[in-house]
Amino acid sequence: MNLEECLPHMRDVVSCESALRDISLMWRLIEGTARMTCPPGTQGLLSMLAATREGFETLQRDLVASFARQKVDSLMVEAGMPARHAIDALVRNLFERTADVGFLATDQALRDFLAGTGMDAAGACERLRAYRAKYSVYDAIALLDPQGRVLAAAGAAEGVALGDAALVAHTLQASGYVETFAATALVPGGAPALLYSQRVLHPRTGQPAGVLCLVFGFATEMAGIFGSRHAREGRCNLLLLDAQDRILASAEPAWMAPGLRVPSGAGEAAALRIWCGRKYLVQTFAAEPFQGYAGPPGWKAQAMVPLDVAFDGASGGGLDGLDEAVVDALLAHAAGFCPPLHDIIVAADAVRRVVWNGQVMVPAEHRHERALRTVLEQITDNGARSDALFSRSIRELCDTALGARLDAARFAAQWLVELLDRNLYERANDCRWWALAPELAACLAPGAGAAAAQEAARVLAHIHSLYTVYTRLVLYDRSGRIVAASAQGGAVGGCIEADTLAAVLALPGEQRYHVTPLRPSPPDGGQPAWAYHAAIRGGEGGAVLGGIGIVFDTGPQLQAMLRGVLAGQAGAQAAFIDRQGRVLCAGDAALAAQGRLDGLAPELLQLAHGQAAARIVVRDGQVLVLGIGACPGYREFRHGDGCDDTVLAVTLQPLGRLHAARAAARRPQLPPASRRDAGADADAAGTEYATFCLGESLFAVRADQVVEAQPAAQVLRLPAVGGSRRVGMLALRRDGQVLRHVSVFDLDALLGGPGTALDGSGQVVVLRGDGFELGLLVSDLHGVWRFTPAQARPAPWSGEAQPLVMQLLAADGGARLIQVLDAQRLREGLIGRAGAARAAAEPARLLAVG
Repeated sequence: MNLEECLPHMRDVVSCESALRDISLMWRLIEGTARMTCPPGTQGLLSMLAATREGFETLQRDLVASFARQKVDSLMVEAGMPARHAIDALVRNLFERTADVGFLATDQALRDFLAGTGMDAAGACERLRAYRAKYSVYDAIALLDPQGRVLAAAGAAEGVALGDAALVAHTLQASGYVETFAATALVPGGAPALLYSQRVLHPRTGQPAGVLCLVFGFATEMAGIFGSRHAREGRCNLLLLDAQDRILASAEPAWMAPGLRVPSGAGEAAALRIWCGRKYLVQTFAAEPFQGYAGPPGWKAQAMVPLDVAFDGASGGGLDGLDEAVVDALLAHAAGFCPPLHDIIVAADAVRRVVWNGQVMVPAEHRHERALRTVLEQITDNGARSDALFSRSIRELCDTALGARLDAARFAAQWLVELLDRNLYERANDCRWWALAPELAACLAPGAGAAAAQEAARVLAHIHSLYTVYTRLVLYDRSGRIVAASAQGGAVGGCIEADTLAAVLALPGEQRYHVTPLRPSPPDGGQPAWAYHAAIRGGEGGAVLGGIGIVFDTGPQLQAMLRGVLAGQAGAQAAFIDRQGRVLCAGDAALAAQGRLDGLAPELLQLAHGQAAARIVVRDGQVLVLGIGACPGYREFRHGDGCDDTVLAVTLQPLGRLHAARAAARRPQLPPASRRDAGADADAAGTEYATFCLGESLFAVRADQVVEAQPAAQVLRLPAVGGSRRVGMLALRRDGQVLRHVSVFDLDALLGGPGTALDGSGQVVVLRGDGFELGLLVSDLHGVWRFTPAQARPAPWSGEAQPLVMQLLAADGGARLIQVLDAQRLREGLIGRAGAARAAAEPARLLAVG
């Protein structure tokens, strides 16, 4: 996708690009001025300016491109993930329909009706209505003879005399179910309908005796799917497309009506497409197959966002309300969650370092020349402007990237709880639907013998072969004794729990069901599972004869949901929990072993049904993206059906450890008015100091004691010698050639701190003294300033033994104090730490030059 086409519609990126262009132009002007006015002997400064200009121009291009790409990616998370979930939700729903039609086509009462030996047409219609009452996903259920005549119907097909002859003929020839999307005579009005049909065999001859048709409530289902996901109303549309890219369903049909053809994307990548004279950002998703079923051939979901309004409104928000230490840690770990952001941080550091090095490399004899000082002042000012723009842009890019992460976490948690409720809706309906099977009631009737039990076991086994998400289906009598099971293995003869039996016997009607708490299900125990129960009725007045229990394969099914949602996200964790934070099921053993997710904010545990949220949190020293969602219910499930146990889904995506923040500490800033000469009179005598940061503290050394600065990533790690606090060696290069090596020491450790992690971030300041060079590992570079003698004062601790800081510099009118280090004193301190005797005998061992 050509990002250049998107840029004019990104006002904040255009503004950033304009600011970068202005600063880039200023670097060119400074470079041109320096070449005309600077004295001989300052070739290093001219080389620095050329390198700065080239580095800044590269950074300018990369920063704008990264901003644009991240905004597109964030937008497509917001618009694309709902489309991905929409097609997956539909396919999982339709998979259940393929099983339903296979079960109902074997219903003994309906087969007897078609054979002319059972109930009459009115009874058959009543039976179909009873089935449809359990499953609100069907608009109609119809039973047709081989000529296409409607013999019995429920729902929209009631009153229809003749069905679709071609569909009936095709279904009679098929051994399994037939899936059809077309207008049908079974649903008046002419709108396309999604039908599942299967032939019904004669109970004695085994020949096709008719066809069963289930008309799926397609329009209602798609409205529900779109309604729970559709965001950015007026600025995005969600569509369901067929294999020819024609719209089957639209979240906004007045905008894009069913039947129209639209351009689709290639794969799942965002693409620019033109439709009806308007450019759209398009993202297209095919279904992820579920249990081997991928939905009707060629069906896919698509998000379409008009380019002219795609980037309107607020974006980002990932850093809102975060502690600055957490922000620092996120920037330190940018490579993990936003590689372009990490590249920009590295490039910005490189530009800052080039500017800093160029200033300290100016020969001392030229520092007081008027023309050179003017150029240096311009470098300082433009460097400060560049630095401020880098810092702001990096933060905004981080904010946008984190905003996308938060959106993704919220969508993932919301999808998990919706996936769970859609799945459990089917379980609640299955047990009530199967309770209508006449073979099961016959087995529980008074006087039933072994043959009836065998037939009931056969029916249960057949059902289990169609619905593979159960570990066991059992049939039990009024005493709770199991009389038949889909898989034997010791189940028959056992008993269900007393509380479950009491609840089933007390169910007020065939529309009610009972679900057990998450616990091992008898008779064979095993892993904790949800079991769904319905009463089986028969005889006069529909007395309860016993019940059917279906044990959901809870652990593996829930883990499959959790792992599927987080597929490809390294280190991510997910779990289903209750409102007390107890873990019901986790995607990995470590999270499951915790038993409880402590530390969740109370308002997150009390989310209303269907609500979801996402936050940046810190747990066990780890910065994480937390997503959480509360079960929304599905159709009548959890909405007045007696099931009110709320389950929450939690996702945890690690971004990095908090302690790494020290390497990315905030760069202290002098106020604009005090940046030039740190407050000193430009004509007054003074000394140039190079400043750098350790955490949030400012340090300085005389500029004539600085060789250069290099990235800490260039340090070759070596073990420390004695108490020297050495972290490694650094090669000094010129024109790609290694000139010599210097030892690098951890300044934080030298000052009594815990030390700085040598993780690739940070800077090394190389100092020189009489006959030696050494490197200091610090957090960041700051600037080069001139201070007058009046701004210097002794450190209050200078009387202590071997202090490394003997002097302070007052900047910003005394509001900020900068600690001054001296290269010679650092060497003496290092020798003292290592032992004066050994250092005297072998001085080159600690402070080796080559």
